[in-house]
Amino acid sequence: MALHAPVLVLKDSLKRESGSKVHKGNIQAAKAVSDIIRTTLGPRSMLKMLLDASGGIVVTNDGNAILREIDIAHPAAKSMIELSRTQDEEVGDGTTSVIILAGEMLHVAETFIEKNYHPTVICRAYTRALEDALAVLDKIAMPVDVNDRVAMLGLVKSSIGTKFTGQFGDLIADLAIDATTTAGVDLGQGMREVDIKKYIKVEKIPGGQLEDSKVLKGVMFNKDVVAPGKMKRKIVNPRIILLDCPVEYKKGENQTNAELMKEEDWQLLLELEEEYIKNLCAQILKFKPDLVVTEKGLSDLAIHYLSKAGL
Repeated sequence: MALHAPVLVLKDSLKRESGSKVHKGNIQAAKAVSDIIRTTLGPRSMLKMLLDASGGIVVTNDGNAILREIDIAHPAAKSMIELSRTQDEEVGDGTTSVIILAGEMLHVAETFIEKNYHPTVICRAYTRALEDALAVLDKIAMPVDVNDRVAMLGLVKSSIGTKFTGQFGDLIADLAIDATTTAGVDLGQGMREVDIKKYIKVEKIPGGQLEDSKVLKGVMFNKDVVAPGKMKRKIVNPRIILLDCPVEYKKGENQTNAELMKEEDWQLLLELEEEYIKNLCAQILKFKPDLVVTEKGLSDLAIHYLSKAGL
C-alpha cells in the first residue's frame, strides 16, 4: 500500500497563522500605530522629535510626516501607514484623524470577535454605518464660496492652525490662499484644479523672519548672477531666453585624443574653441535678451561676451 506524501505549498521556513490569534495581533499592531500619533491631534497637540535616516532631526506634529519616518515590518501596521499616505495625497489634511479613527474602530471590533462574530459580518456592519454617516454628512454640509476670502481663511486656519505655524496667526493661511488662487487653473463647468506639486514651490532662504515670507506671482530661481558687479540686479519687463544646452565648448567623448605636431596647433585649437563660443553668444545676442538662463554649463569666455553686451 503506497503512502501519500504530503504536498508542500509553502517553504519549510515559512510559518502560517490563522484564526482569532491573528485578528487580535492585527488589531494590536493597528492600535500601536494609532497610539504613536494620538498625542499629536488637536489644538493642544504635542510635537514629536524624530531622527531620520540621514541623521537629521525632524520636529513635527503632522501624522503623515511622523509615520513616514517609521520603519515597520508588520503588514497590518504597514496598511495603516498607507492609509495615512493616501489621506495626505487625496485630501491633504486629517492624516492623524484617520489613523486614530481606524485604530479605535478596530479596537471596538475586538469585542465582537471575542463573541465569535465572523469578520465579514463586522465589515458589513461598518459598511452600513459608512452609508449612514455619508447621508448625515450630505444633510449637514454647507456650500462654500471660494471667492469669499473670510470664509476660506476660516477653513484653511482649521486645517493648519494646529500646526507649529499656528502661533503666527493668519500669516501662513493668507499665504496658502494667495498661492492656490494664483496657481489655480479653471477647467470649465465650475471646476478648478490646483496642482500644488507642479505649480507651487516653497523656497527656503536662510536669514530674515518668517513674517518676510510672501507669494511671488511668477517663477523664482534661488541663484545669483554669474558676474557680480558687472550685471544688473533689477530688470523691469525683461526679455528672457531659457536654454537647455551648455554655453561652452563641447567636450569630447570619453578619452578623446588629439595629436599636435607643433606649438602653433595648440594655439589654433584654443582659437577654434573661442570662435565656437563667440558664435554661440552672437546667436543668443541676435534675440536681444536681457536675461539668459541655462541649466547646463557656462564658460568664463561666454560670461565675458554676455556681460560685455550688458546681459
